[in-house]
Amino acid sequence: MASLFGGSSSSTSTPADMAARLEQVKNSIHNELALQNAQELMNKVTEKCFAKCVPKPGGSLSSSEEKCLSQCMERYLEAFDTVNRTYIARLKKERFDQQSS
Repeated sequence: MASLFGGSSSSTSTPADMAARLEQVKNSIHNELALQNAQELMNKVTEKCFAKCVPKPGGSLSSSEEKCLSQCMERYLEAFDTVNRTYIARLKKERFDQQSS
């Protein structure tokens, strides 16, 4: 019979094997969440910048619309990067504080 993590449920699995498999599952979930977040970010950037910069959609973009889209996307991604770096720094600090206690 297969276990939840894809191996057999026999007693031959060692705690180290189980820990390694659990770490693989955690990494897989982390990667899936990162991909989902990146896709959501790009969808939001596209939606917001398009709404702001392209008032009358047509067959092609004017040079001013292209410039507006480029600047809008750049600002949006810079803001996201700043928030992301701050959030990661905060998480690291909280982890450090928890380990110190």
